Amino acid sequence: MEQSAARSAKAPVLRAGGRALMLLAAPLNVEILHALEQGPLPLRDLRNEVGVPPQSTMRLYLRTLTRLGAIERRSRSELPASTEYHITQLGRNLLRVENVVQAWLQAAPAGAKELGSTAAKSAIKALVEGWSSQIIQILAARPLSLTELNGLIPRISYPSLERRLAAMRECSMVEAQRGPGRLRPYRVTHWLRQAVAPVTAAIAWERTHAPAQTTGVGRLDVEAALLLAIPMLDLPKAVDGKCRLAVEMHDGALPVYAGVLVCVEEGIVTSCTAGLKGEAEAWVSGKPLAWIQQINGAPEANLELGGDHALARGVVEALGRTSSKPI
Repeated sequence: MEQSAARSAKAPVLRAGGRALMLLAAPLNVEILHALEQGPLPLRDLRNEVGVPPQSTMRLYLRTLTRLGAIERRSRSELPASTEYHITQLGRNLLRVENVVQAWLQAAPAGAKELGSTAAKSAIKALVEGWSSQIIQILAARPLSLTELNGLIPRISYPSLERRLAAMRECSMVEAQRGPGRLRPYRVTHWLRQAVAPVTAAIAWERTHAPAQTTGVGRLDVEAALLLAIPMLDLPKAVDGKCRLAVEMHDGALPVYAGVLVCVEEGIVTSCTAGLKGEAEAWVSGKPLAWIQQINGAPEANLELGGDHALARGVVEALGRTSSKPI
């Protein structure tokens, strides 16, 4: 009991992208931004526009968005003196992330989910918890049972891990398979793989607009995004061979590398494994944010290519097509 409680107390904080996604999971945040997108409003009119929520609730949400820089409170010079709320460019860009999230929710296997609905909020929360707890990164590499996951993620209690996995299953992000004996391996669904678009859009927004208030991009984030995206690549038949995709980190003065090894046979991805071991005809290397920008569709991500240039370029360009326009 004590050990379980200790493990629960060490539950992971939000990883890169999680803050932006959770902001969009709250309907009132989105309603406020959309209302101000039409023009500045005084508090009374703004509150009326978003359904007259309790004043204490309205103040809380406005304070959060103001501190983040998504909206501003400005004094009017005209008499009588008053104040208005304005949306900032940061807030407008957050609505661009909202468009990516909404597109993903529209593709839900059980039917489209509207952003702001209970179903959409549950899906975004399950996605963020799966992303932040490392469940998604591990299952994107290979199917595993709950017991096996528990052995690989010791900082989270078994009940908490079970709850997160159940939420992801209810939202059609993972599905159970038949395994040996009593084990029931879980694998990620195609819809969860498509979640790489809203996740990388959210990360790009955080790094551009709120770097001091959000978690930085780490190798696990990039590995998870690559493991989700690679099986969905649409490659020309001429692309063939093994390509190493390396994430460059730094431990003091020395670079440290992580990433994945991708095997392509005549345009078909046959395997994608975490780690860089094994021979490869081509390689691509870059910093974590450069990889996130590439997956997110940025036109000029700062990546270095080597070896079989056609293979490396083919994989990189296909990665840029797995998501939407850059944020």
